[in-house]
Amino acid sequence: MAITFFPKNTKRTSCLIAALLLPLPFIGYKEIVIGKPEAKELARRHSIVCNKPAPDFFSGALLGNGGLGVVVTTRPDAIVLYFGHNNVWDVRVAENHREELKDFNYVFDKLKKVPTSIAKLTQNKWYKEYHKTASDNYNKPYPRPFPCGSVVLGFDRRKVELMGHELDISNGVCTVRLLAGKKKVFLKLMTDMNKDRLLMQLVDAGGKPEANIFTRIKVLPDPSTPAEFPHYETLNSLADGTLGFRQILPDAVGKNREVAASAEDKAFSLAVRVNSRLKKIKQINVNGGLDEMPDLESAVSATGTFSAMVSLSEGRDTNVPQKLADKTEPSHNLFTATLRQNVREWSRYWSKSSVELGDNFLEEVWYRNLYFFNCAVKDGVQSPGLFANWSYNTIGSRWHGDYHFNYNIQQPFWLTFSSNHLEKNLPYVNLVEFLMPLSRRWANEYYHLPGAAFPHTAYPVQMSMNPFPIPDWGWEISETPWAVQGLWWHYTYSGDTTFLRARAYEPIKAATQFLVAYMKRPDAYSGNRWKDDKYHIFPTVPPELHGLTPGFNYNYDCSLDLALTRFIFNAFQQATAVLKTAEQEAPLLSDITDILNNYPDYPTATSDEFGEVFVSAPKEHHDVVYNIPLSLSPVFPGEDGGLGSEKNLLQQFRNTYRNHQNEGGNDLVFLNMQAARLGLLDLDQFKRQVNYCLLPNGTAANLVSQTRGRYTDQSNFTFMADAGIWFENFALPAVINECLMQGYDGLIRLFPNWPKEKDATFNNLRAAGAFLVSASQQDEKVTGVKIISEKGNELRIINPWGTDGDVVTAAGKRAIGKSLLVLKTTPGEVILLRP
Repeated sequence: MAITFFPKNTKRTSCLIAALLLPLPFIGYKEIVIGKPEAKELARRHSIVCNKPAPDFFSGALLGNGGLGVVVTTRPDAIVLYFGHNNVWDVRVAENHREELKDFNYVFDKLKKVPTSIAKLTQNKWYKEYHKTASDNYNKPYPRPFPCGSVVLGFDRRKVELMGHELDISNGVCTVRLLAGKKKVFLKLMTDMNKDRLLMQLVDAGGKPEANIFTRIKVLPDPSTPAEFPHYETLNSLADGTLGFRQILPDAVGKNREVAASAEDKAFSLAVRVNSRLKKIKQINVNGGLDEMPDLESAVSATGTFSAMVSLSEGRDTNVPQKLADKTEPSHNLFTATLRQNVREWSRYWSKSSVELGDNFLEEVWYRNLYFFNCAVKDGVQSPGLFANWSYNTIGSRWHGDYHFNYNIQQPFWLTFSSNHLEKNLPYVNLVEFLMPLSRRWANEYYHLPGAAFPHTAYPVQMSMNPFPIPDWGWEISETPWAVQGLWWHYTYSGDTTFLRARAYEPIKAATQFLVAYMKRPDAYSGNRWKDDKYHIFPTVPPELHGLTPGFNYNYDCSLDLALTRFIFNAFQQATAVLKTAEQEAPLLSDITDILNNYPDYPTATSDEFGEVFVSAPKEHHDVVYNIPLSLSPVFPGEDGGLGSEKNLLQQFRNTYRNHQNEGGNDLVFLNMQAARLGLLDLDQFKRQVNYCLLPNGTAANLVSQTRGRYTDQSNFTFMADAGIWFENFALPAVINECLMQGYDGLIRLFPNWPKEKDATFNNLRAAGAFLVSASQQDEKVTGVKIISEKGNELRIINPWGTDGDVVTAAGKRAIGKSLLVLKTTPGEVILLRP
């Protein structure tokens, strides 16, 4: 169901901020006033407040600039700041067993000979040993995000009491509330949005600099630092008020824990500087004696005001200075000037889109997660992995904290399209480009096929082989089309042909080449297994379900593979039309047409209650409990079905949703996106599910929901909650967007999954075809619609008033008169729809 958008050859127009429309007499769109309150004011409504100490990592306030991440925790005796960065990783990587792993044909031939009488492949001696060998590299504790240390600001509890903190998500300022005697004082903290540093300022209730209350400062290298790493170097300069350290992250460590300098070695430094001299004093210990302060702890002068700055420097070992890089002295003026710049940055961010909802909880979810997303993602910095840029000790390193291409890494970037933050999709594009050489090599050397086959997991480090070549999860063919889908979406939502030509076309083509060749192999098209003329996707594995099975019972024509492969084939066909490359790509296009004309059907099963429903793989039971919502993958991400489907097919999709069972952990965004696309999402139930997963810091963790899948009655249903800050769930606003407006298939639907009794207004949600859409629903009626056509594509929108209403363009005003409005537009044109 992909729709072609043929942009005109014009200069790209700048995004305009849409107005909130009121049912007023026509005054011309140039005179319409931007609605109030502004998005940043709406965001301010949803500050995160804690009225007590928050010592736990998952209770602290999250700050970040897209690269640097800081967790602000508070204890009754101190404020503790934990630092991480998307670019800072333990870059060691194991690449053993290259020859032993052989290639796809070798493994596939071996698996064909495994007796079908066994229940699991691991009961086969050969496969058990092969699986162990193939797992060995991934079982190492590295690579992983490397925590950058922490800073402790201690005070005397006899004189100071910690009261709580508040995070203003409109500007990224965290305010820690304290009582010094009976006087209220406030520590203001923020990350500089343009530099990797955290600024702090102690002020009174009027915002004026306040006398220092802190007695000591301590810098702590991360406790998970491997013993075999070189010991950190101190960066102390007490006369300048500085404490810090520099840590080398070696490319490799020998068996005898020897480190040989390498051009690939990385390093980082973390240093805190205060606006006064530091000094060493003796401290009382538990035995009543006095101890010298350790090298990374000092006392703070008791006189004067308090300003501080924590700087982080990272990169190649040869590029990270041996001394403190940032010599800027912290001050009230520096804090104020940086805050002014930050406010401008955040205001630009919030101006991209907004919602004002008659449901405070959903509005809160929308703004808070967009805040977290901006803290975690920035072009020019490595894409976050599973747990973004917040880490400490082992928090943030489970499953290597890496990139999983069976939804985890794609999901957070779903947010960028409808929320009108395409600039935030670029880190994902950069990641795909980074992985292209590895993926081409894997397709060529392992499969002996053209194009690119993307790995199941990957790291942001130099790799010469697939880090997870295990046949069960590593043979998920769906991950190759899934990896490049976001590049096509970037084009369809932006209409940017320059991006399509320069950055999206080749990865999409390479994925297409591999998929065509894979489906045209004799094993997938002819032979004893197939009694038809169809091209099959075989072998493959449905993500997080079944694995490889004896006889490949669940390992062909999986619904996700079929949906995404069709999606990418259609995308490539359309890309060649847009870029006029069809003639040179004629052989590949001919193969695509041949395959699509002989394409397998989505697998189904019969439910006693709902009749024929879709399942993830042929022969699968209709009551299987999923981990990832695969049975509805044709709806999303496949975009091969939805509210525009033929009536009987739509009913089958809806029955599939009603029949679906999910064990939790990977469904908070995914399954609810599918429900919204079908117009079935129960918003109250959705809110309860989000609330179940919420952590004290405002983020949503992955939690288990039921047994009979991979979990039992003895399973810990919260075992993933303390793994880290789940980056993927920042995509929750995308679910809300789909309830307010759907425009993924070239047809705009307003409030398709939003209750009439709930008021709602949205500004500048983005639809495919490069349209920015704003609309308002008040008192059970849509009161106005504004659409900006960035590229001049054809506009198709379902009339929210049946056949009534007016449409206003630069050419004038006229009655709509139809239930489906189709308009030719020009670049930059503003279209108004009014009742």
